[in-house]
Amino acid sequence: MSRLKKIYKLLLILLPVSVAAAFFLVYIIYWPFVPSGEQSADILVRWGANLTTVAQQLEHKGVIRSADQFIFTARWFDQTKKLRVGKFALRQGSSNHAVLQGLIKGPQAFIALTLPDGYDSRRFAQMIESQLEIDSARTMALVHDPHFIAEMGIQASSLEGYLFPETYYMTFGLKAEQVLKLLVAQFKENLPDSVIRLGVSKGMDLNQIVTLASIIEGEAMVEEEKPVISSVYHNRLKMGMKLQADPTIQYILPEGPRRLLRRDLSIESPYNTYLYPGLPPGPINNPGLNAIIAAVAPADTDYLFFVANGDGTHSFSTTYSRHLQAKRRFDQVRRQVEKEEKQSRHE
Repeated sequence: MSRLKKIYKLLLILLPVSVAAAFFLVYIIYWPFVPSGEQSADILVRWGANLTTVAQQLEHKGVIRSADQFIFTARWFDQTKKLRVGKFALRQGSSNHAVLQGLIKGPQAFIALTLPDGYDSRRFAQMIESQLEIDSARTMALVHDPHFIAEMGIQASSLEGYLFPETYYMTFGLKAEQVLKLLVAQFKENLPDSVIRLGVSKGMDLNQIVTLASIIEGEAMVEEEKPVISSVYHNRLKMGMKLQADPTIQYILPEGPRRLLRRDLSIESPYNTYLYPGLPPGPINNPGLNAIIAAVAPADTDYLFFVANGDGTHSFSTTYSRHLQAKRRFDQVRRQVEKEEKQSRHE
């Protein structure tokens, strides 16, 4: 047999093998296992996740046919270290190559993070941890970090009050620093210049404005009452009266908000407005824009007192005697509610 015939025979053997190998590679790498698949699945790639963990998640959620085949594809293209941290919406039944490119270059899915008006930074940190898996302890450390606060351009001892409550759409994998920078940037962007000017005209700096706004936010459940509540505090400040604001007591309770007891009013703290006159050292929560505006634009009233009505509204009074009458009415309502609740538990 001539040398040429041997080569020809070898090619006849190798060609089908090569075609089969090429088809096998195409099948593994590029072939979707459900070509008509249109549903998507959320894939979360956490910090420190390895290729095997991600591949198993992809297989479990029906995005790919086989975790092993996805791992083979990533190794074939030498992209085992290029997966990004994030949340991705990937179509079920996709090819391994399409999924790999989606995790490396594709858009991330957004996560809605709603931070309500009047929540303090500790609750914000807990919500951020729940939604974005950012350690709440790290977030709170930054809230009180003097260097980070100065970097944010905030002249205060804490970022409490300067984290703007809003619904944010964020990507998974952000760091605490990035999230807090965004919240502070939103505060600055949403704060009207007119608020600063009005505050200056009343002898208030920004920290005092936000501090008073946080107390108003802590008291008000009805938006329309915020300017009226603000007027009470402005009137008391002018007369040198203590604010006696319950939200400042709630802020210093180590176990968090609850029904206040008489002994709570004696807790030693510069934030205790039952013990110390004037505003506390800083904000007690992160107020919304309406409360901030109310802090510098109070209603024109002579009110010095207010008490809850039990339905979210308040009764306002100009004298202590009328305030006591309103308080007795509220106490009667509260006792009746407690009595009915007790009866319903025993039925």
